[in-house]
Amino acid sequence: MKVSVLLLAFNEEKNLPACLDALEWCDDIVLVDSGSLDRSVEVARARGVRVLQRPFDDFAGQRNWGLDHAAFRHEWVLHLDADEIVTEEFRRALDALEAGETLDGYFVPSKMMLFGRWLKYAGSYPSYQVRLGHRDRLRFVQVGHGQREAVPPSRVGTFDVPYLHYSFSHGLFSWLNKHVRYARDEARLILADRAAAGGSAAAGGAVGRRRAVKRLAARVPVLLRPLLRFFYVYVVRQGFRDGRAGLAYAFMLSVYEGMTAIFVLEATLGDRTAAEERPGEH
Repeated sequence: MKVSVLLLAFNEEKNLPACLDALEWCDDIVLVDSGSLDRSVEVARARGVRVLQRPFDDFAGQRNWGLDHAAFRHEWVLHLDADEIVTEEFRRALDALEAGETLDGYFVPSKMMLFGRWLKYAGSYPSYQVRLGHRDRLRFVQVGHGQREAVPPSRVGTFDVPYLHYSFSHGLFSWLNKHVRYARDEARLILADRAAAGGSAAAGGAVGRRRAVKRLAARVPVLLRPLLRFFYVYVVRQGFRDGRAGLAYAFMLSVYEGMTAIFVLEATLGDRTAAEERPGEH
C-alpha cells in the first residue's frame, strides 16, 4: 500500500530529523504545524515536506483539518506525531497491506520508549490507536486529551506492526508540564462520564477492553486513583519487569492521576460551594 503521511508538530525541531529519516520512502509528507517558535518549519521544508499551519485546538481538530486541506496524493494516510518513528519492519508490512472498500482505518500499536528502553509491560503493550486511514472516509473526534476514530468499529481493521513512540524526548519536565493540561481534560471527561452514565458503543478486542477499563476507572473515587494506577501499572501489568524505567513510568502515571483527582475535586467542590453560597436558595 502506498500512503501519504500527516505529521502534527509544535516546536519539534529536535525530533523531526529522526522522524523524517525513517520516512525517506514516503513521497508525500504533510506537516500541520501549530505555530512553532523554533525551526520546525524550516527543518521540514528543507526535507521536501509540505507545511500547513493552523492554531492548535485539539488533536482531532488538527488531524481532521489536515485531511480536509492537504490534498494528499494517496488514498490512505498514516497519522504520526513528530516524536514517533516507523521501523523498517513497519514499512515492509505497510507495503504488503492490501486495503479494500470495507475498511476506513486500522488500529496501529506503538512501543513506548523511556530511557532508551521499550516499556513492554508498564506501557501496556499493545496499546492501539487508529493511525492509518482513508483520506476521505476516516475522521476523528476528541475524547479527553486524545482523539478517537469517528467510524463504526466494523469499519476498522488491525495493523499489528508497531511504531516507536518517544514520548519523553523533550525531557520529563516537559512531559509532566504537558500532562497538567491532559489531567484537566481527563477530569472533564470523568465528570461528563458520570453525568451521562453511559457512552457510545465500544470497539471490540483489546481496544474495547482498554476503553471499558477507562470507563470503569472514571467511576473510581478520585483520591484512590493515584494509588490504584501505580498498582495496576507496576504490579498487575508487571511494570517491574521493565526495570527502573518501569518504576519511573508507574510513578509518573500515579502523579498524573493525582493531578486529575485535584481537577475533579476542584470542579465538584467548587460547584458545591457556589451552590451553598448562592443567595435565595436553601
